[in-house]
Amino acid sequence: MPLRIGLIRHGRTEWNALGKIQGQTDIPLNEEGIRQAEALARRLSAEEGKWDAIVSSDLKRAYDTAAIIARTLDIPHLPPDPRIRERSFGIIEGTTEEERLARWGTDWRQADAGQESDESIVKRGMAFIDEWRASQPEIRLLVVSHGSFLAQLFQAMCRRANNGYLVNMSFSVLEYVDSSWQPLLENCTLHLQDLEQRS
Repeated sequence: MPLRIGLIRHGRTEWNALGKIQGQTDIPLNEEGIRQAEALARRLSAEEGKWDAIVSSDLKRAYDTAAIIARTLDIPHLPPDPRIRERSFGIIEGTTEEERLARWGTDWRQADAGQESDESIVKRGMAFIDEWRASQPEIRLLVVSHGSFLAQLFQAMCRRANNGYLVNMSFSVLEYVDSSWQPLLENCTLHLQDLEQRS
């Protein structure tokens, strides 16, 4: 059985709702984020094919998302791994879109504001992935991380065709076949439609 990785962006936070860049600032899930995590957990528990374990970054919003899923699926919630935490955005963290545009303009992502480089993210992210591939080549592992980090990781793993925004609680699945990563599911949010119907 090939190695399968399920990439999950954490649930929504108050800073997400306000449009603030979080980076490595440790913001918890809000009530909506908790409901989103519960929705994905229900979806995964109803699907065929079981997951073996779940791991997250060491930031609360990812760790708590993973805890909700682990409880529902009754799978091991592994110790958090700081290698899969969000990109550091330096002094951009905590700013709204309006504040970013006013200070740095539309190219604020390229501003020299102390943010971590794409290369640094890919290096630590692929170290994490390669370690799992070497030590557990048949595991089905859920990984809860962050939007900017996951966008870079997905691109590094399989040259992601769709470079669109990864929404909160999006779910993507990749499988390692014939020495390469193949995307089976990308940025899927069907479980959030179920959440909307419940509200």
